[in-house]
Amino acid sequence: MHLPVFGYRVGNFTYITDANFIDEEEKKKITGSEVLVINALRHEPHPSHFTFSEAMALANELKCKTTYFTHISHLLGLHQEVQEDLPDNIRLAHDGLSIQIKN
Repeated sequence: MHLPVFGYRVGNFTYITDANFIDEEEKKKITGSEVLVINALRHEPHPSHFTFSEAMALANELKCKTTYFTHISHLLGLHQEVQEDLPDNIRLAHDGLSIQIKN
């Protein structure tokens, strides 16, 4: 199933959710963002969301200063345990998270 998904880059902030593929040309527009928010649903493949490992690979490829994973399912594991295994520049988003963006 292929559905168009819009991502948004506003200044140094990029938001992409409900996606499982980003074209190479579009990746060029994202690379170097200060903050990237992207979905990382679970470990198992899903027809419309990145898996955890796909999101990790993408975050590393795009070299954003900080990446937040959103749209995470309970199947990913306990928030604190998953977060402890992530590098410092990748974080799990959570309800009520607020991010201040400087222009």
